[in-house]
Amino acid sequence: MPLDLAEVRSLLDAYPAAPVVATVGSHSALDIADGAASERLATLVLAEAGREATYARYFRTSSGPPGFPRRGCVDEVWTYPKFSGLAAAEEQERLRRKGALLVPNRAFSSYVPIATIEDRFRVPIVGSRSLLKIEERTERENYYTLLERAGIPTPAVLHGPESIDQLAIVKLPHATRRLERGFFTAASPKEYREKSDQLVARGTIAPDDLRSARIEAYVLGPVFNFNFFFSPLVARADGLELLGVDERRESDLDGLVRLPAAQQLALSESARIPEYTVVGHGMLTVRESILEEVFRLGEKFVDAARERYPPGILGPFCLQTCLDRNGHATVFDVAARIGGGTNVHLGLGHPYGNALWRGPMSTGRRIALEIRRAVADGRLGEIVS
Repeated sequence: MPLDLAEVRSLLDAYPAAPVVATVGSHSALDIADGAASERLATLVLAEAGREATYARYFRTSSGPPGFPRRGCVDEVWTYPKFSGLAAAEEQERLRRKGALLVPNRAFSSYVPIATIEDRFRVPIVGSRSLLKIEERTERENYYTLLERAGIPTPAVLHGPESIDQLAIVKLPHATRRLERGFFTAASPKEYREKSDQLVARGTIAPDDLRSARIEAYVLGPVFNFNFFFSPLVARADGLELLGVDERRESDLDGLVRLPAAQQLALSESARIPEYTVVGHGMLTVRESILEEVFRLGEKFVDAARERYPPGILGPFCLQTCLDRNGHATVFDVAARIGGGTNVHLGLGHPYGNALWRGPMSTGRRIALEIRRAVADGRLGEIVS
């Protein structure tokens, strides 16, 4: 049975006046830690053994030379043989004793089972615990059903490989790196079979995942990932903020499309089927005449999430879109937590967040500001779940 919201909020009664901002050491952890440090909050990163050096060594907090600022943004690192170890009962108790507020990223919801997060993870989460599961496309209710409920445009779904009569994208996880994608495109049933056979043989995708994959009509247009923030601490009309926009860099797709056609054809047949592994992000802005529609999408999503999964969105979320030639958006993916591309703004802030807050405002800093504000007003229970 999912943890009761009142029970989660009651855990805060034993918390210190100055809570610690904790997150899993992957994805967008540096943005979260940098933002917390900027707001003078202590930081804790939960890392996996062999992957902790980024946080424990290179971005650890330390005193600089006299007259120079303090270095780093990670005050403490706890290391586990596997990320999932952070959800053990004794570790949950340790986190509560520390006064940790966990900011969820995709690594958290990928490495810790959703059922554990919803039913047994007795640590306050800054954000929407009940919404993390909608990112799992194999769930009966997922972000597609929520987008449909909100009246937000999504790509047309094709029901099975034999229905492919146009360029389509097949969505499924990578066979071994479950945080990554095993996506591929096909324009016919024959191409679907040929590519899927090659990718299974290559170890990129697994047959079981292929059977439950979602097949969508390919939407032509540039990709814009809109990073929003929703605050329950202000009037509803003022709650939604657009902080910034990013785009993904995907390997080896981006390398392939940079080659002239003749060189693409010179590659081996297998190399012509790109993988969609996200390896980085870039910063974008959008034409201002499009912003009104972007805000409408964000408002619709907030309202639908509130109705279906109360208390709904708390804090950051990301709508991943393609924009057509008329500037209209189709949403093809949703992150009901901090997006994966926000590290491009750490330290500098997001263009739109900066314009709104009149100073550097990254997603990580906006989360920390919300925590600090909630603590000061005695409303911390309103931003956790």
